[in-house]
Parts: sequence; structure tokens; C-alpha cells
Amino acid sequence: MDALFVPLASAVGASVDQIKLISCLLIAYPLGSVFIRIPSSQPNLKHLFNLLVSVFFFIPVLNLPSGLVQLSASILGTYYIAANVKGPNMPWIVFTFVMGHLTINHIIRAFFNLSYETFEVTGPQMVLAMKLTTFAWNVYDGRVPAEDLDKWQLEKRVTKYPTLLEFLGYSFYFPGILVGPYLDYASYMSLIDESLFKPADGKESNSRRAIPDGRKRVAYRKLLTGLVFLGIFVALGPSFYYGIAITPWFVTKGFLYRLAYFQLCGFIERSKYYAVWTLTEGASILTGLGFTGYGPSGESTWEGAANVKILQIELPSNFKVMLDSWNINTNIWLRECIYKRVTPKGKKPRFRSSMLTFATSAFWHGIAVGYYMTFLFGGFLTTAGRLCRANLRPLVLPRPGAPTTMTKRIYDWTGTFVTILVLNYVATPFMLLNFTDSIEAWSRLYWYGFWMVGSTLAFFWLGGSKFLKGLQKKEGKTAEKVVTPESHVMPPPLDVVADELKELQKMMKE
Repeated sequence: MDALFVPLASAVGASVDQIKLISCLLIAYPLGSVFIRIPSSQPNLKHLFNLLVSVFFFIPVLNLPSGLVQLSASILGTYYIAANVKGPNMPWIVFTFVMGHLTINHIIRAFFNLSYETFEVTGPQMVLAMKLTTFAWNVYDGRVPAEDLDKWQLEKRVTKYPTLLEFLGYSFYFPGILVGPYLDYASYMSLIDESLFKPADGKESNSRRAIPDGRKRVAYRKLLTGLVFLGIFVALGPSFYYGIAITPWFVTKGFLYRLAYFQLCGFIERSKYYAVWTLTEGASILTGLGFTGYGPSGESTWEGAANVKILQIELPSNFKVMLDSWNINTNIWLRECIYKRVTPKGKKPRFRSSMLTFATSAFWHGIAVGYYMTFLFGGFLTTAGRLCRANLRPLVLPRPGAPTTMTKRIYDWTGTFVTILVLNYVATPFMLLNFTDSIEAWSRLYWYGFWMVGSTLAFFWLGGSKFLKGLQKKEGKTAEKVVTPESHVMPPPLDVVADELKELQKMMKE
């Protein structure tokens, strides 16, 4: 089928693999409308439909039969392990099996130096790794007493082991098989039997089917949004990309020009992720996934399949808001299947839990040095953000019941501006991947991200915190304790590390 895609790829200046991927995402829209018309009384037909569409994507369209075989191996291996290993180590055996397989393919991709333009098995395998490891934990939770589980674990537990066809349908759910969204088994089965759409009060709908109105409206809005971002990337991507920072042209410009140009590069680079994630979200909504109830005016809402919140990323109030809005499903997976699971029962999550979660996130992304440069710098960023929130923010908050002040608005605008600047700086190695290019790009930007974060940490650690705490006390404003959980994509803030080390030192003395 390559002959169908080569002319279009040449016309728009994209790789054939990219055109194939976008074609699959677009084909999923009419197929999603077909899927939801299969009655819930025919669940096996729905499972088979998912399987056959995914086979169609991988073999005739993407020409990746070996990739389909590899995904099938991970799926069948997980199905066997989860069914036959009954002890508490079962989820970790599945995790080792699935992540080990993924890491091998990451190494192969790095060895052959495959670019982002090449679509191969690691992308779908990353999504599948989340689904399979989550399934293993859901099965484990179904084998332990309900009182030992939290709300999420109780809702997602699997008490009846699926048939092989059910599991294949879940694993090969076609709108999300290539780039996500990742979903758990309980959510998939509620989509199949349409219990996802039943009202919370248990009353039956008068309509022939329970599917709420408004699904197409939201889905095709997502399609339009995805196509707009895709057009932005196709039109501007060749001129605005992170790699331009290491070209001879970039050094001929002044610093302020470089700085401004680089911010636009960051937005254009992110637009390709906005495009594919929004496109696949719309296709998922057409199948019925993502229903989250009804809004104040009675309209149906479909937010459950979202993997990105674009406005919160491009106009974030702080770095944590931005992180929580990016790759949302990966954050959920890391929290529920790693962070909570490595924390001993009855204990609070500690530095060890955070670092193991961070390591999982890093290995899941790949083995390129650039990923680790971005993630490690993120630890300093989250520390600076916590210090600002604890020391600066209370001073600009209005009194309870009072309107928002201009000082608070300036604080928020400054937070947005600074977050975008630092985001585009810290993301550079993530996109350039290798150490040499990343250092070269940072140096041509005069290390501005390090200066911003380093000076902030120095200010607070060299007396700024004490001074601002004194102002808070003088003005009668108490710093709110930062209790919001940190993003599990990045390593823990340095103050968390320091507190843990102090406790460890105290225990050793005792």
C-alpha cells in the first residue's frame, strides 16, 4: 500500500511513515462509528472488530507484521502469567517481562539511530506496556480482600478472568493501539457492555440504547483541533524546531532573537503531539470511550479519553500545572501501578518510591541520554516551584472573600511567562536526545534555564525563605502547606530528598 502514501508524503514534505500513522488515526473515525453500532448483546463481535482493525493497521497499512508479532508475544505472555501465577509477585513478573521487552526494542531503535519520522513497534509497545502492567495489578487486586484496596483499586479490580478473545480485544482496542489513549480493563469492559453510560441513579433510559447524545459533536471538534495542529506542524515544522539551535544560522542572531525564536520552536514541536493525541481522543470518543457524565446545562461531557490539556500547557500558572496536563494517562499509570505499589502497606510514600517511579518513567521513554537530562533537571524545577508556592504566593493572595488583586494577577502572569521559558529550555534534550547536541543548544541559549532556576534556589536557600516567612508573619499571612502530589514523570523535589536523608541520618544515630 506504500504507493498510496508516497505521493502525499512528497507533497507535504513528510515521511511515508508519518502519513501512514495519520491515515490510521483518521480511518479510526468512521470505524469508531461502526464499532459503537455493534450492539452490547454481541460483545465478542466488538472484541473481534478491535482485533481485525488493529491487524489491518499493522500489516497492510503500516507494513509492520513483525511489530504485530512482538505485541502479540507481550499480550499472550501477560495473559499466561497473570492467569497462572497466583502470588503477590505476579504483577512484578509481568512488569519485568513487558518492560524488559520494551527496553530491548528501545536499545535496537537507538542502535540503528532511528529518527522520529520512522514509526516502528516501540510507540505502540509503550502504550501496551501501560495496559498490560495495569491489567496485572487489576487482576492481583481482584484476588485480595476489598478492604485492603483504595478507591481506584476497588473500581478497577478484575474478579472474573477474561477469555482470550476479551483480552485480545482489550489489548488491541483500535483507536488507542498506536499512540494511546491507554485504558484499564474495567473501563474497556464497561465500554463493551455499555454500562459506562448508565446513569448514576440506576434509572433506565427511555431511549433504545443508553449512549448519550453529543458524542459526535465533541469527537469531530477534536478531529478539527487535531487537524489544525497537524497543519501548523506541517507548515511551520521545517523552520521551527529545537534542532535549529545547533545550526550555524542560529548563532548569527542576537540573544533576544534566539530566545524569542526558540519559544516558538517549542510550541511548534509540541503541536505534533497535540495533533496525534487529539485525533486519537476524538476517535476514542466516537467508540463511546471517555464519557464523564453531564455538565450543568445537561450536555454530555467526554473528558475521560484526554491525554493532554493544551491551554494548561501553553498558558500554565506554574510548572506543576503544566506537567499534570501533559501525557495525563502516563501520570495515572505511574501513580497507580508504580508509585503506590512500591510503597509498603501502611507507610507514606517516600523518596525511594519517588525515585523508583522516576526510573520507571525514564526507562519507559527510552535509553537516550537526553531523556535523563530533561528528567533530572526537572527535579530542580519542581523544587524551585515548591519554594515559590510556599514563600511567595501567600504574600500575593487576597484576603478570603476579597477580589483578585493586581499583584496576584502579575504573580500569575509572571508564573506563566517563566514556566514557558523554562519548559522550552528543559525540553531541549528530550527532543535532541544526545548529550553533545543538548549541551550545544543550551550553550547557544547562554544557559538561561540554569540561571533562572539556579538563582531562584540560591535566593531561597541563602536567606530568602527566612525573609519571606518573616513578611508572612508580619502581615498575618500563613503559607499554605504544599500537599498536592508531584508529577511522577519527574524526579522528586530536592527538599523531599533532603528531608528523607535527614530522617535516615537520625535513624542511623539512634
